[in-house]
Amino acid sequence: MVGSGVVTLVIAAVASLFMAWAIGAGSSGSTPFAPAVGANAISVMRAGFLVGLLGFGGAVLQGANVSEAVGTELIGGVELTAIAATTGLLVAAALVAIGVFTGYPIATAFTVTGAIVGVGLAMGGDPAWAKYRQIGALWLLTPFVGSFISYCTARLLRSERTTERVTIPLLGGVVGLIVANIEFAVLGPSGTGQSLAETAAVSLALPTVAGVDSGLVVASLAFAGAVTGFLYWEVREDLETGQRHLLLALGSLVAFSAGGSQVGLAIGPLVPLLDPFGIPLVPVLVGGGIGLLAGSWTGAPRMIKAIAQDYSALGPRRSIAALIPSFAIAQVAVLYGIPVSFNEIIVSAIVGSGYAAEGGGVSRRKMGYTVLAWLGSLVLAIGVAYGVYAGIRMV
Repeated sequence: MVGSGVVTLVIAAVASLFMAWAIGAGSSGSTPFAPAVGANAISVMRAGFLVGLLGFGGAVLQGANVSEAVGTELIGGVELTAIAATTGLLVAAALVAIGVFTGYPIATAFTVTGAIVGVGLAMGGDPAWAKYRQIGALWLLTPFVGSFISYCTARLLRSERTTERVTIPLLGGVVGLIVANIEFAVLGPSGTGQSLAETAAVSLALPTVAGVDSGLVVASLAFAGAVTGFLYWEVREDLETGQRHLLLALGSLVAFSAGGSQVGLAIGPLVPLLDPFGIPLVPVLVGGGIGLLAGSWTGAPRMIKAIAQDYSALGPRRSIAALIPSFAIAQVAVLYGIPVSFNEIIVSAIVGSGYAAEGGGVSRRKMGYTVLAWLGSLVLAIGVAYGVYAGIRMV
């Protein structure tokens, strides 16, 4: 029995690694730097190389929340078995791979979530309605919130009433404020995360005022101010250089966030299988990060080109406008352990920034096909995974 359990765990791990590769080649590997590539700030091949490294870092440092949610919170009443996890992962990976090779971005979060729900229901589990409402709310709000913020930011950058030598440093300060308050596993006590601002606040030891940790506020504002000051100095020297550096920094942050979110889609189904064998989560996160990195280096360039060039004619300002809400939404998803599609985040933000320039070259036909692919992948993943696992049980 132990031997067969080890074999099924190994098979599930291989399926998880294949899923990680497919995600790296598709969602997390292609979308973070697509706006920067579209704005000619970085080459396609260099973007694929960097996103792999950054995604690996995000997977290890921020991947635990989403991994645990995918593995234990999508279905109630049952615990995923190795065979069920393998079935769900293979169904989802096959759908994502189809998207990679056809050039249409399939929403990875839709396929993995649908596949795990499908096999869970086939096992006789109960729907986790509370988690579904949380996930559904973010999925529904993402295109509206992301495109709205992107649209407003792009309009601000294009406005004749403002100057980019002021708006770019201020936008960088907003991003710096977010960075200061995102959690990293290595900064907190064992089993918890902690932000840069929280770490600095401990050292400052300032009093709490009206229930607010003044040290946290001071550290956050100091970090944001430092970023603002640096960018202000850069844009005064050379506006284009300041634009490019902000754009590349945003792409890097989104790539890091993608690793923290998307690795959970690959290794999450393995989480229920780890405790019986005494396997800690961190080495599994490392393995998932390696899979993402391999996918980014081998398969991402094709999808980067598809998103960067087919969806909207992007310039530096619209690219910056697209990446700011993408980073913020991604970190919200990581914080609350919600599987989210980076294709949905980035594409909706690109569309919003594109419409700020009277359409910006947005392809409505391509967008229509993409939305249908997203919805179809969710329904198809549930149905196929349910049918395949039900068939396995009958055999």
